[in-house]
Amino acid sequence: MNVEEKATTLIELVQHYSPSGQEAEAVNYLIQRMKDLGFDKAYKDEIGNAVGVMGEGEKQVVLLGHIDTVSGEIPVRVEEDVLYGRGSVDAKGPLASFVDAVASLGHERPDWQFVVIGALDEERDSIGARHVVDQYRPDFAIIGEPSGWQRVTLGYKGSAGARVTARREMSHSASGEETAPEAAFAVWEKIRAWVDAFNADKPRVFEQILLSLRGFDSEDDGFETRASLNLNTRLPETLLPEAWYAQLEQLTAPETVERRSFAIPAYKADRNTPLVRAFLKGIRAAGGKPGFVVKTGTADVNIVAPVWGCPAVVYGPGDSNLDHTPNEHISLVEYGLAVEVLRNALLALTD
Repeated sequence: MNVEEKATTLIELVQHYSPSGQEAEAVNYLIQRMKDLGFDKAYKDEIGNAVGVMGEGEKQVVLLGHIDTVSGEIPVRVEEDVLYGRGSVDAKGPLASFVDAVASLGHERPDWQFVVIGALDEERDSIGARHVVDQYRPDFAIIGEPSGWQRVTLGYKGSAGARVTARREMSHSASGEETAPEAAFAVWEKIRAWVDAFNADKPRVFEQILLSLRGFDSEDDGFETRASLNLNTRLPETLLPEAWYAQLEQLTAPETVERRSFAIPAYKADRNTPLVRAFLKGIRAAGGKPGFVVKTGTADVNIVAPVWGCPAVVYGPGDSNLDHTPNEHISLVEYGLAVEVLRNALLALTD
């Protein structure tokens, strides 16, 4: 088979455009594809995740990827063994590689069960991962995100969103009194100065707070003016979301802080586990030089790994610098190597 034929799962999955909230067609495709590849079971779970099961052993490996993408459809095409299309990197490449690797194993490990999950909504609220976290207690977990075929991702930063609102009584523009927008921007400068001080002695980005102002709006009703800052903050291991919110409330008082969506602590895996060793062996067997990476984003591993309490890593083909970009693409040669690495790693892990 040529590289395109070997990447059929990936190419066809990318052809099913599936921005968050519109994953149904891609889920249906993946379920049928897993059935065609010989999975013992393939089905849609209670909330719509695609689930494929190979084997009936008591020991279990869960391979959790996400099937949704950000919005912005990119025409799917293959040029010189490179696949262009939304989700080719983030993160249908990793998810499809899980499917193909487990299918290639078949029933070679009768004492083990391999569960592949294509989870919903990771790009928004991680509904899919939040559902499965209470459904499984695997011995090992592999989370699908692009790391490059020769690298294993060990950690992701935490995340905490907030909306800070300043309120002031209406006053004449010539009065010289502080307005709500002025108060909001003063608060922003205060928060930013505190974050800069926190980061000053931390040269590694993974150890720093990454503060982002994602939006600003203001309004008035004739009696009061309001101005709000929408903040997104990526947190290091040393700062839990609750501690960040407490600091934020202290910095912004008397303005109000509204916690947005959900907050997730950072996660970092131990390098010295059977799972990591299996991946190192798998990468070398495929002719690669293994390396480690930590990411500044947040992923489903932050949700499931602390609850499952088992060794967990993040792995998948693709260049994460292409995540969410209009030029998202993946090398089909790299994809094939990632499938080989996964097969090698799973065999080594379950030997």
